[in-house]
Amino acid sequence: MAAVASRAGRLLRLRAAGVERRWYGLHCAGLVQGFLQPGGEDAAQKRRVAHFTFQPDPESLQYGQTQKMNLFQSITSALDNSLAKDPTAVIFGEDVAFGGVFRCTVGLRDKYGKDRVFNTPLCEQGIVGFGIGIAVTGATAIAEIQFADYIFPAFDQIVNEAAKYRYRSGDLFNCGSLTIRAPWGCVGHGALYHSQSPEAFFAHCPGIKVVIPRSPFQAKGLLLSCIEDKNPCIFFEPKILYRAAVEQVPVEPYKIPLSQAEVIQEGSDVTLVAWGTQVHVIREVASMAQEKLGVSCEIIDLRTIVPWDIDTVCKSVIKTGRLLISHEAPLTGGFASEISSTVQEECFLNLEAPISRVCGYDTPFPHIFEPFYIPDKWKCYDALRKMINY
Repeated sequence: MAAVASRAGRLLRLRAAGVERRWYGLHCAGLVQGFLQPGGEDAAQKRRVAHFTFQPDPESLQYGQTQKMNLFQSITSALDNSLAKDPTAVIFGEDVAFGGVFRCTVGLRDKYGKDRVFNTPLCEQGIVGFGIGIAVTGATAIAEIQFADYIFPAFDQIVNEAAKYRYRSGDLFNCGSLTIRAPWGCVGHGALYHSQSPEAFFAHCPGIKVVIPRSPFQAKGLLLSCIEDKNPCIFFEPKILYRAAVEQVPVEPYKIPLSQAEVIQEGSDVTLVAWGTQVHVIREVASMAQEKLGVSCEIIDLRTIVPWDIDTVCKSVIKTGRLLISHEAPLTGGFASEISSTVQEECFLNLEAPISRVCGYDTPFPHIFEPFYIPDKWKCYDALRKMINY
């Protein structure tokens, strides 16, 4: 009787899972359609008005011929370069064979074959575990997690296996050629399961690197550096920038060094630190501060969350005496806390005001209330004004 009941329960769970998967497929199709809604500049303009204005960097001619690309196209270009250069490189994940839900792998299976670009089951733990196994053999593994929010089933594989593989084997074995990509951050309507920023969870784990770009040019160079780095890397891609961010990007491969923050704008009164989409928010804040308060802001894009560039940030704070850090993730336990603590220890006598953190709230990511949740330019500007008046 118990066996019959167990079997019946299992059938019901399988049936429920099937219904959930069908709902998930329909739901995600609509969700992604919303993320990638065509409409040219008008749609992009509406998106910018609500949250931020993307500010492209000046075109770099250092790496040869450039081409106009948005962020997802720059990711595709980086992956194309990697597959062309490294015959052992493979790309795998949910739906990557037909291009992925954000089109980042479009055309790569046709170009390189189904043995090098292929789909996996809907099992994030399996995707990362499979990637670890490939990397241990010496091949280059590029895994895609469909949304950063879905990375948590793979947490054990990342934290207890990938991050510790070299250490526990005394460097006899390692999975340093593993790179995990995932769309990341808020998007306007992603809600609880499609808008999270989980970088702080992995920042607490020695043995992996965590990288987040702010633009197409940065994304390609940083992703290629992650793929060729000798440590497992997690590469989070700001999904709201996939189409909203457009720049001139070199066609040929190039690398941007990891663990080096970039001073985007020099200033003398306040240091502003952010990464990913939030860099564009604080750029607007810096302009507002200069115009309304006559305050000169130094802007730093951290780029690599772990290991982060302590020297660049502290050097700036010693000069300005004030620090504001902003990220989309919740305030408590966010990576801004680590930056704040380190700067307080290193630059205490140079601080003119308490360090300010402008972050998401300590709640699940909301849906219709997303505009109130995100740390927009007005929240950042208000915090900056209070620092100046301290």
